[in-house]
Amino acid sequence: MVRDTRAKRGIRRVDLAYARLASSEIARDMNRDVVLELIRARQPVSRADLARLSGLQRSTVSLIIEDLLEDGWIREGAIARRPRGRRPTLLGLNDDLAMIVCDIRPMQAIVAVVDLNGRFLSRESLPLLSDPAQAVAQIVTRIRKMQQKHTQKSFEGVGVSLPGRVDPESRQLIFAPNLQWPRFDIKKAIERGTGLPVELDNAANACLLSELWFGRMDGVRNAVLVTVSEGIGAGVLANGQLVSGRNGMAGEFGHVPLDPAGPKCACGGRGCWETLASSTAALRYYAELSGSSHPLTIHQLVAMADDGDEHAIQALRKQAQLIGRGMRVVVAALSPEIILITGDIISAWARYGPIVAEELAPLMLAGTPPRLAPVEESEVARLRGAAALVLQRHTAQAHTHKHSVR
Repeated sequence: MVRDTRAKRGIRRVDLAYARLASSEIARDMNRDVVLELIRARQPVSRADLARLSGLQRSTVSLIIEDLLEDGWIREGAIARRPRGRRPTLLGLNDDLAMIVCDIRPMQAIVAVVDLNGRFLSRESLPLLSDPAQAVAQIVTRIRKMQQKHTQKSFEGVGVSLPGRVDPESRQLIFAPNLQWPRFDIKKAIERGTGLPVELDNAANACLLSELWFGRMDGVRNAVLVTVSEGIGAGVLANGQLVSGRNGMAGEFGHVPLDPAGPKCACGGRGCWETLASSTAALRYYAELSGSSHPLTIHQLVAMADDGDEHAIQALRKQAQLIGRGMRVVVAALSPEIILITGDIISAWARYGPIVAEELAPLMLAGTPPRLAPVEESEVARLRGAAALVLQRHTAQAHTHKHSVR
């Protein structure tokens, strides 16, 4: 019951490094996630080492290990060699478990199979239909084919990364201006079609969760992850907690207006950050500079800039400047230690990252700017984020259910 109240207030537990060690139901779930993440990061690892690394009592670790073994998330492996004393049995993630993940974008969906270590076992893309029911039916068909292709795997759930916001209570997509879908119960449709539990969230939140599970976020308590693609989104980590806000709408910095006279945004406003700094904006700048009406993708634009096309270079430079300008709002509002960036521009970050930093630095209210760090290629980050949704929520749900029926 406490967990539901926390979710409605807009804060979800994800802090693995600073979990409070107590005896409540919430703390048990937190401790379980801490141990599971340590096994993933340190495998093969002994129970004693897990107790030492986590700071938990050995008895607590033993109970968690028994739960994880019973649920099939981990398994026992080799016996460690020790010069004297009892030789411990080492633990690792269960390679037989996997997740289906899906990244939905305005023009396409990518479906993949990911194991518990974040390794991709297969990956396919398909064009996205404009009607949500038909589009999800196609995704379900692809998921079933992947299940049939990997019959040796046990699938624990489906994770979905979305270009919009998901209501924390109804779990429905409620705001996705670039996708232009009406309100639709994606979760129920996929669950009905596959028989698997489904977790879904905004792409920026999913990518941030991926960094917490698979990435390099040890010790970081205040961070923002910005996704730059067809639009701009942000996931917010504040004091070690992933913030979703009322109706799951926290982090919509892409719809903060920077220029009231700017281009019209899909949200209905004008001059929003994403109309000025997204990949779509960069393509518009190139068309204006070159006079070309030939359709391009952002990947083609980056390649043209690499080949020395001056108009492409100028378009991406302008995009980078406006990414940095919008980050001023993020820093003024949240004062993060680090801003993680993922999206199409990452492939050219060595050239354009300094421009973002240069634009951000002069208007700091106090202190030094937050560290800027690119995250792995956007497609991989979003898919791993979808996997992290399953890891984070499905394991906690299974654990909570188990204790509720005992």
